[in-house]
Amino acid sequence: MRIEGEGEPVLLLSGLGQPLESWDPFVASLSERRIVRFDAPGVGQSATPIFPPSMASLATIAAAVLDAATIDQADVVGFSLGGALAQQLAFSSPTRVRRLVLIATSCGLGTTGGRWDSPDAWTAPAISAAMARWPSLGWQSLAFVTWSSIPFLGSLTQPTLVICGRDDVIAPPVNGRVLASRIPHARLVTLAADHGMLRPGPATELASVVEEFLGRLDVEPDTDPLAGRLPRLASSTSS
Repeated sequence: MRIEGEGEPVLLLSGLGQPLESWDPFVASLSERRIVRFDAPGVGQSATPIFPPSMASLATIAAAVLDAATIDQADVVGFSLGGALAQQLAFSSPTRVRRLVLIATSCGLGTTGGRWDSPDAWTAPAISAAMARWPSLGWQSLAFVTWSSIPFLGSLTQPTLVICGRDDVIAPPVNGRVLASRIPHARLVTLAADHGMLRPGPATELASVVEEFLGRLDVEPDTDPLAGRLPRLASSTSS
């Protein structure tokens, strides 16, 4: 676990096989936030579990990380698999999640599948390193493909920002549209990006969009994004 910075707490949940360092370019572009991130079981410095964890058990681990950081409630930002985990955490422990940011992710079962034959799938941060610990990739993948958030998306109460990449073939943007349409207090932003939004360069624009969303709600905490009272972001589609 790594904790850095001061301000409103933000919990970062990483993608498939990605260690906490995969967030470095994104974190460098955020300001005045207390950032909490950790390696999921079998990733980075964490031990590989003997038995495959479920999404519910991974959410329990995420909540325990908040406990260890003495944080009662945080904004939760999840990328790819971490976005699925963020949905589960918001459902399982709703009082722990203040606002929700879902990046390049989907609802699990019932999703529009991506293309894992794309070079994007194997050049994303830390994937090559994670291949050395292939059981953890298998366990995480199994947790995802046996899970769906569709039954509970309509019960999520947190203000939510859904971000998808226009050129993302791993998590096609239609999945972001599904999430934004089913989560009551959600809005959708589409960036001119592929699945590598955490890389240097794209991560700067991504952090800017996330910072604007969180920053505006810091000023107007009772704003309902769905009702249109949230001031419009600078751009809903980048080109």
